[in-house]
Amino acid sequence: MTAKDKLIIALDVDTPAKALDLVKQLHSVAGMFKIGSTLFTSAGPQIVRDIIALDSKVFLDLKFHDIPHQVAGAARAAAELGVSLFTIHASGGREMMQRAVDSVNEFAEKGGLRAKVLAISVLTSIDATILSQIGVSSSPGESVQRLVRLAEDSGVDGVVASPQEIQTIRGLVSNPNFLVVTPGIRLGTNEPEDQKRVATPAAAIAAGASYIVVGRPITGAPDPVAAAQQIVTEMQKAGLLTKGTD
Repeated sequence: MTAKDKLIIALDVDTPAKALDLVKQLHSVAGMFKIGSTLFTSAGPQIVRDIIALDSKVFLDLKFHDIPHQVAGAARAAAELGVSLFTIHASGGREMMQRAVDSVNEFAEKGGLRAKVLAISVLTSIDATILSQIGVSSSPGESVQRLVRLAEDSGVDGVVASPQEIQTIRGLVSNPNFLVVTPGIRLGTNEPEDQKRVATPAAAIAAGASYIVVGRPITGAPDPVAAAQQIVTEMQKAGLLTKGTD
């Protein structure tokens, strides 16, 4: 897997026209594109189909969290759309996560694409103060560890976690192929904005991230292609990835 393949660009825009324009610009320098709740609510599932039609992969980041029956249905629908990755909340519990995994496995057994299920541990915008506000006494790191163990036991393919938790997660899970998808990525010159727990691309990959997710530092840049290439180059120059190798 190349550095490009490990870069997921977050399409944090509000119209399908803006999203498709970015995909057309950036498909040669990124391996996947993330669709979140804003874009999906605005554009609907057709935006997923349109991006896939441009020969690009989609990470559907809708963070499903509902009763197990509803999440199982949503997981099946995501798989039918052809997404490569999608998210559910680990805090939904074991049964909810298992039902989501069962849905994508059943779809794959019938010849469909096996979408990979990622569990959300603790959002990168959440710190100890916010956890305290919602009645959680454990630290972000402790909460991540508890939810990661539950997610792996439930059979999901990986987790979404901040850069600061990557090495801890790698030490917790037994499956070497367990995915760790990492938002909160910023180059040294970028402001962290609403992300509380951030790291550079090279540091995240060195710690064991499977993919990094970058949004506004690329999509909000004067030259998005150059910004994306700068991130890929940083990983390559660090010697952490070389083109054409894992």
